[in-house]
Amino acid sequence: MASFKEQINANYPVLVDFYATWCGPCKMQTPVLEELSKELTVGKVLKIDIDKNQAAAQAYKIQAVPTLIIFKHGKEVWRKSGMVPKHELRQIMEKLS
Repeated sequence: MASFKEQINANYPVLVDFYATWCGPCKMQTPVLEELSKELTVGKVLKIDIDKNQAAAQAYKIQAVPTLIIFKHGKEVWRKSGMVPKHELRQIMEKLS
């Protein structure tokens, strides 16, 4: 399996969900991201558990969960904390692809 760094270095948008298992809004965001992942023609959705990956959470300065970050070519191109509706995420992913 490709490393996190290899995956976010893709030439298509990669949406990363920084979440925690104990977080209510994270649990509500999960089905939205699962649906989005199935619908995307270009791009990828990854999930990072901040409790299991504290170094990644610190490296990307995650202050709240869920925090969604879209990377392209290894660079952060979009970030938002809190719940984000699927239509908004799809629009952004399509625009960046």
